[in-house]
Amino acid sequence: MKLSRKIAVVAAVAMAGTAAAILPMTSSNAAVACAPAWSASAVYVKDNVASQNGRNFTARWWTQNESPVTNSGQWAVWADSGVCGGSTPTTPPATSPTTPPTTGPTTPPTGTKMAAAPYIYPGWGNPPAPATVVNATGIKAFTIAFVLAGNGCNPVWDGSAGLTGGAHASTIAAIRAAGADVVPSIGGWSGNKLGPNCSTAEALAGAYQKVIDTFQLKAIDVDIENTDEFENYVVADRIVDALKIVKQRNPGVRTILTFGTTPNGPNAHGVRLIQQAKAKNANIDVFTQMPFDFSGHADMYAATVGATEGLKNQLKSTFGWTDAQAYAKIGISGMNGLSDQQELTSVETWTRIRDYAKSKNLARFAFWAVNRDRGCAGGGVVSNCSGIDQADWAFTKVSAGF
Repeated sequence: MKLSRKIAVVAAVAMAGTAAAILPMTSSNAAVACAPAWSASAVYVKDNVASQNGRNFTARWWTQNESPVTNSGQWAVWADSGVCGGSTPTTPPATSPTTPPTTGPTTPPTGTKMAAAPYIYPGWGNPPAPATVVNATGIKAFTIAFVLAGNGCNPVWDGSAGLTGGAHASTIAAIRAAGADVVPSIGGWSGNKLGPNCSTAEALAGAYQKVIDTFQLKAIDVDIENTDEFENYVVADRIVDALKIVKQRNPGVRTILTFGTTPNGPNAHGVRLIQQAKAKNANIDVFTQMPFDFSGHADMYAATVGATEGLKNQLKSTFGWTDAQAYAKIGISGMNGLSDQQELTSVETWTRIRDYAKSKNLARFAFWAVNRDRGCAGGGVVSNCSGIDQADWAFTKVSAGF
């Protein structure tokens, strides 16, 4: 969301194509029994156990060719399970090890819909108490902004606040205490971002992994914008490669790419991003567009539908999917009330957009932002209200019906 980037920051596959077998999970039948010896060529997934140098290690996520004895620190892939030795561990099942599917991400998607997750920003715009919004609207998830880079390739909230102990971490705790869940937004329009600061895809994936592990996440949203990421193809490719690694290591974590659009669908940068996701077998779960800031477009419903239909057609031509399969990989992330360019999305218009998104079985539905989901007719584009006459949390309540 461009307002979020301009105001907010200034103011503050599934293991596809591999041939290695996945080892069945084994557990020792005694506390001191050693699991089968670690093998550099084997693929391990979460909770698999292997032994090395007389110790057992348990995998935290997907891994291959990462030695347990040198990769078992606090944030590393292996957890040290202690000294082992003695009796032979329980024999794994006699079935043959499974192998991952040989098809790439062109395999038709199943399209599991995510709960609507409007953005909330603890560092900006008089942020509301999550329980207040959840209780008033029934919303089940929030997208929380923004993870940026601090001290090189190190993920921190707003670029300086660390990951734990601050307003963002306490907001996540409050969201979950209220019965909702959270998706972090990584990147955005402004600020010092991880994409340019992490020199390799592996390092960038490690930064994403730290966020996933810290908050035990089910999804991450990488918001790729501006000339430093979206229009910088070296960085854009690094992000796609990093998300591929994340998906390999965490098959159950949904990966989301969020980017700008025209009223007719992705621009040239967006088209290339989609094509690179296909070429690199990145297995991206959701492609989300931000349909606003169209130079003052008058009909935001028509512009949003046009942008979404254009994205659907691009996904069909790139991946070979049907209409239904393409829709199931699409998200909409709008802007409630007035946009940066004074485009008006009323509660009625947002309801029509939601009904369209539901009818097409889209995967994701969000808006910028809950902080702005309060009335202030004539207030313009500001951080703590929508600029229009509305009831508090009206856009969030509509979104909850997605």
